[in-house]
Amino acid sequence: MPTAQQLIADNVARVRDEIGVAARAAGRDSGEIKLVAVSKYVDADTAALLVQAGCRSLGEARPQQLWEKAEAPSLAGVEWHLIGRLQRNKIRRTLPLASLIHSVDSARLLAALDEEAAAANLAPQLLLEVNCSGDTAKQGFAPEEVRRLLPTLANYSRLSIAGMMTMAALDGDEITARANFASLRRLRDELAPNAPPNVMLTELSMGMSGDFPAAIAEGATIVRIGSSLFDGVL
Repeated sequence: MPTAQQLIADNVARVRDEIGVAARAAGRDSGEIKLVAVSKYVDADTAALLVQAGCRSLGEARPQQLWEKAEAPSLAGVEWHLIGRLQRNKIRRTLPLASLIHSVDSARLLAALDEEAAAANLAPQLLLEVNCSGDTAKQGFAPEEVRRLLPTLANYSRLSIAGMMTMAALDGDEITARANFASLRRLRDELAPNAPPNVMLTELSMGMSGDFPAAIAEGATIVRIGSSLFDGVL
């Protein structure tokens, strides 16, 4: 029977192959697409198997879990991504650890991040979370809110807005998912020419285990893959 290490290594290789297939189908270079391995399902020892399989970028949904895993010696050198909601009272401890925060979903959070970044002399990389599906259960700015927010982002001088993140509709099919992802790409393309200097909008974080090929077809630069990496393990 294969070990957990071998299963995860095989799963990582398969997912990377699938990313390559989706990229080629879209006429893209797979090197443009970062795989963030979502480790929220597992403990630090199991997450370390992802690192051994070549995944150096790990994503956590809860700040507390990110804090705990960041202290694990077996996960030294990992590039941490916070993909879940960040509460303002958890900013101080999270900012020094997270290479990229995917889930900035309010002007209040932007202001709090900017204030803490100034106090800690940091320049964090952030993504604006956009609710492209309109699901009431999802967090994030509505597209029209992002349009209104754009000129005010220059006020947050300590923050680097690298792009945007979205999730497909909870109950939709592949066609719906692709439409949601295309909506984020079009919003980025609309806003980028008039973005303030600290707003690059180069990154599109979209696509998870069930829909990342559709996201890649619509321009994803980051895919967040969790459950597919643990097939046969969990």
